[in-house]
Amino acid sequence: MAETDLAAGKKLAAATGAWICFEDEAGQNLRPPKARTWARAGHTPIMEVSGKGSGRVSVAGLVCLKPGKRGHVFYRLRIHRGRKGERRSFSEADYAAAITAAHQQLQGPIILIWDNLNTHISVAMRAFIDAHADWLTVVRLPAYAPDLNPVEGVWAQMKNGLGNLSAGTVGQLAATVKNRLKRIQYRPELIDGFLAQTGLTLEPKPP
Repeated sequence: MAETDLAAGKKLAAATGAWICFEDEAGQNLRPPKARTWARAGHTPIMEVSGKGSGRVSVAGLVCLKPGKRGHVFYRLRIHRGRKGERRSFSEADYAAAITAAHQQLQGPIILIWDNLNTHISVAMRAFIDAHADWLTVVRLPAYAPDLNPVEGVWAQMKNGLGNLSAGTVGQLAATVKNRLKRIQYRPELIDGFLAQTGLTLEPKPP
């Protein structure tokens, strides 16, 4: 994130009482991510997984923070079952619904910080942002800067719990993803830690 953009976002948040909300996406298919586990010495653990590769769970997440307030994690899931003509990515309508729901839950203005994904900068999304300028301000992350986004910490925590999962169906995988994310939602100290990992702070620097 450019220093000028970040500083301006912090000052605006402090002046308006806005929530700073970072956004990002992640996905997981039926093949679990690599993870450490326990096994008897000399016996490599083997897990049977689906070899078809069909089925994927995509998640769009928001980490919303405000000085003096409990941090929040909001998310939206999209399940891909490999059907013909099925959309594999989140649409502008999906993002708009997620942002609007967060605004209603937080009951305050939002400074949205996200990257330059094509859906984030499309004509339809710009129209949505302009139509809600009274409570929504957007700050762009620079290219290739996942280390500045605390939502990456959410994905790492979520996938850490999927490493030893052998889901038989995409429905089972989605249920587990939801369970992992709900656990994170109820741990505000963990949410604060995701921000700390980025090295960013919410307080604007003094002039």
